[in-house]
Amino acid sequence: MSVAGSGTRSRGRLTNMRSMSTRLGLLALAMGSAVAAQPADRSLLLHPDHPAFARRAPDQSFVRLDTTRGVVRMEMRRAWAPHGVDRFYNLVRHGYYDDSAVFRVRPGTWAQFGINGDPAVAQRWRDRTIPDDPRVLSNVRGAVAFAFKDPNGRTTQVFVSLRDNSAGHDAEPFVPFARVVDGMDVADAWHGGYGEAAGGGIRAGKQAPLFFGGNGYLRRNFPRLDYIRTATIEEEGSGPDR
Repeated sequence: MSVAGSGTRSRGRLTNMRSMSTRLGLLALAMGSAVAAQPADRSLLLHPDHPAFARRAPDQSFVRLDTTRGVVRMEMRRAWAPHGVDRFYNLVRHGYYDDSAVFRVRPGTWAQFGINGDPAVAQRWRDRTIPDDPRVLSNVRGAVAFAFKDPNGRTTQVFVSLRDNSAGHDAEPFVPFARVVDGMDVADAWHGGYGEAAGGGIRAGKQAPLFFGGNGYLRRNFPRLDYIRTATIEEEGSGPDR
C-alpha cells in the first residue's frame, strides 16, 4: 500500500465524516426549529380553569401583534396592572388572540379587539372575569386597557387608545396594563368604517352575534375588518429596568 494512497483514503474518510457531521447538524437545527415553531396548545382555550392560565407573568414582557395592516409591539409591566398583565400574557401564550378581529374602531379615538373567532372558545371566556387593578398609567395615546361594564368585570376584550383619552377614561377607571412602543401608525390604519355596527362595546349589549357566530359572521357581514393574525410573547424580563 502506498503512502499516497493511504493519505488519499484518509482524507476521503475525513471529508465523509465532516459531511455527515454537517448533515446531522443541519438536521438537528431543523428539528430544533420545528420544535420552536410549534404553536401553543390551543385546545386549552376550551378549559379556562386550567392551571396554565394562572401562570404569573414576568415583571416585564413585550407582545408582538402581527396584523393585516402590519406589526404592533406592546410593552407590559406587572407593576402597572398585575391581574390584567397576567390575564393577557396567558391568553397570548395560548393563542387566544390569533385570528382575532379588530371589530370596534372609532378612528382617532380607540380600537377594540379580544373576542375569539371560534364561538366555542369565545363563549367559555365571556364571563371569566379578573379582579380590578388600581390604575397606575394614564389612558394616553398608545395605552392598552381592558374594556369592562361592571366592577371586577374584565375578561378578554382590550382596546388601544388612538388619542389621549385620559380626561374621560382615567376616572372610570380604565386601567392600562400595556403601552404600544412601536406600530401606532398600524393601529391608526385599522379599518374603522363600521363604527359600532360590527359588535359595539360590552355596555351596548349587542355582541351576541360575535360570541355565537365568530369570525364566520364577521367575515360575511363586515369583510373589511382588520385582524390580528398572531399575537406572541416576544421578550420577557425579570425587572422594570430591562
